[in-house]
Amino acid sequence: MTAVPAPLKSDPRARLLIVDDEANLRAGLRDFLSLMGYHVGEAASGHEALKLLESEPYDLMVLDMRMPGMDGVEVMHRVRQTHPDLLIIVLTAHASLESAIAAVKSGAVDYMLKPFNVDDLAATISQALQERAEELRHQRLLSLIGNALDALDHTERPAAPSPPPAPPERFLHAGPLTLDRHKRLVMMQEDPPRTVELTEGETAILAVLMAHPNQVLSCSQLVHDAMGYELDERETRNQVRLYVFRLRGKIETDPSEPRLIRTVRGRGYFLSLA
Repeated sequence: MTAVPAPLKSDPRARLLIVDDEANLRAGLRDFLSLMGYHVGEAASGHEALKLLESEPYDLMVLDMRMPGMDGVEVMHRVRQTHPDLLIIVLTAHASLESAIAAVKSGAVDYMLKPFNVDDLAATISQALQERAEELRHQRLLSLIGNALDALDHTERPAAPSPPPAPPERFLHAGPLTLDRHKRLVMMQEDPPRTVELTEGETAILAVLMAHPNQVLSCSQLVHDAMGYELDERETRNQVRLYVFRLRGKIETDPSEPRLIRTVRGRGYFLSLA
């Protein structure tokens, strides 16, 4: 039996909409999230969800990708036209993973694979709402600063601070591979599709290879771009060999005859998409 969750400290007044054609799942999530202090609405289909969004304001929608009539991708497309600021968390089974990735790329804040742990979903919802609140606070602060600068009569104003560097792109796509850097998952378009969990180091090395497909990268380049530091030649070579060995064991159909991560003797490695 699931324990009653403690109330959220972020914003328990937030309004959530659960969209799923499974009645038991909707009821369970409604009860669980209501106990956390949220106002929770339900919709059994995409059409019902769109009608609710027209009549009531919601902060976040938990959306199943596979529903009869109108699937989650179409719901996302329509919602983005009328409610561009609505936070969306996607629920998907393994078979619909590709469409889930497309949904995340088009604006969903996260996705979860079914079956999932309700505590993990609650944490994901809380994090999404907290990040939105931080974003709004940041925008208000910038607006206040801008108004204050506009009110100054000085001819010279202090230079505005340089904006922070953009965070790395969450999803990378190269050939049959899709890499989710946040969750450290690599998804392979095979029959059937496979999803493999990576370590932080494996994710970093694979991301560099995927960002430069068919380009030979030396061990030094791989370590520098993936880890952001320098090692001596022997340590660099040994570290990269270990990561490549592990990656091949996870993503290659036959690690002894790799077709994706290829070796160029004396030069380095490359991701082969030919």
